[in-house]
Amino acid sequence: MYVGDPQLTASQVLRTFRHDELYLFLGAAFTSVGIVSIAFAFLGRKFDAMLFWLALFAIFYGQRLWLNQGFIQLMIPPSNFFYSLRAVLTYLVPVPAFFYFAEAGFLGRSGRRIAIALAVPFLCLIAGTALFGPRSVFFFINNLIVVGSLIALAVTSLQRKSVDKDFIIVRCGIVVFIAFALFDNIIGTLRRLPPKEAIGFTFFLATLGYVAAKRSIHRDQQFNDLQKELDIARKIQTSILPTAYPQSAHFHIAARYVPMTAVAGDFYDFLIADQTQAGLLIADVSGHGIPAALIASMVKLAATSQRANAADPALLLSGMNSVLCGNTQEQFVTAAYVYLDAASSTLRYSAAAHPPMLLLRAGNVIELTENGLMLAAFPFATYTTAEYPLQSSDRLLLYTDGILEATNPQGEEFGSSRLHTLLKETTNLHAEEAAANILSTLEHWSSKSQNDDLTLLVCDYFSENISKPRL
Repeated sequence: MYVGDPQLTASQVLRTFRHDELYLFLGAAFTSVGIVSIAFAFLGRKFDAMLFWLALFAIFYGQRLWLNQGFIQLMIPPSNFFYSLRAVLTYLVPVPAFFYFAEAGFLGRSGRRIAIALAVPFLCLIAGTALFGPRSVFFFINNLIVVGSLIALAVTSLQRKSVDKDFIIVRCGIVVFIAFALFDNIIGTLRRLPPKEAIGFTFFLATLGYVAAKRSIHRDQQFNDLQKELDIARKIQTSILPTAYPQSAHFHIAARYVPMTAVAGDFYDFLIADQTQAGLLIADVSGHGIPAALIASMVKLAATSQRANAADPALLLSGMNSVLCGNTQEQFVTAAYVYLDAASSTLRYSAAAHPPMLLLRAGNVIELTENGLMLAAFPFATYTTAEYPLQSSDRLLLYTDGILEATNPQGEEFGSSRLHTLLKETTNLHAEEAAANILSTLEHWSSKSQNDDLTLLVCDYFSENISKPRL
């Protein structure tokens, strides 16, 4: 009989509802927990397979619990489809459960293979139900496999030695759930007692919820601690970068440093900064984040140790390479160094596998290339110095490869030709304005999606004291 049957009275419907009230609530609760869990599994920073399988387990279990209640059966007219659906859900519930236990590590190293092997017979039962409808033999096979699997899982769980409190809590939940499940599948089936498995499942979900909440709070605390450490690291790294270049009659220098993350592997320094001389160093450590930032600090120390060679770029880079080799955990460094001498109106330049320095002179861009091998990779590396004359109003641009490799939404790199054009367009801008213009153009090009650290130095040279910006 169902609700549409005229022989049913309101008191019978109400009595059935009150009898099933707890299990209807639990079925809805399990389904809701599963839906929320599956959302978290996909929306987290990384797909959580364990949470995904647990979510499916809870949803299927909740739906099966509903379909097994007399009140739901009163609401739905009897049909083969309904009975087949109920049987299919019964066979489907263990499948995500096995994969959950595999992901949680309860099935050992071969957990995934065991889960697949255990899932196959249940999928066969589902196929058999779809072809032949519900059969008592199918339910018998289902109960047999479930009982055997639960007993094996209980024994394995109790034999495992672990000092992890979370594991012990979850293990208690599993043992309680298994005890109720075995009761239903053995004693309950023989004596036709009301099912109690849902109570055990409730306890099991409660233990999982406790552990999940505890780990979530712990992860949040770890994340907050990490953020504080990164803030400190960022401040320390910023402190090793030089302040603004001092006022000079001959050199107007603007620096821009935009790390991709809180800390970066790019670095620049002014090894000489007086009225007639300037020594500008720029470097780029391979990789990103904290490891690259630590090596950038080593680059700072290596450069400082070679300050006596600041007038000889090749000797300076060679000395830095000797200091860094064997101390960077197989990470390498590209670098470029230029020494400017206003007294002789010359520049000396050398580089280590770094993008060429650009010289803007009379509206034309010239690439200055004098490259040796990267730093920190080859102890035998040698470097040479190229010397060029300086002319008043020359503009130099030193930069890291993040400038050239900035990509737009279509994946196209900014490239050297665009950088040349952009540098030409800054001819009438002051050094600070030119640096800001280059960065804003790159930001617009890449739609604010930065995929590398960005560092640049713009240096204007004047043979006489010119304190006013370019016109």
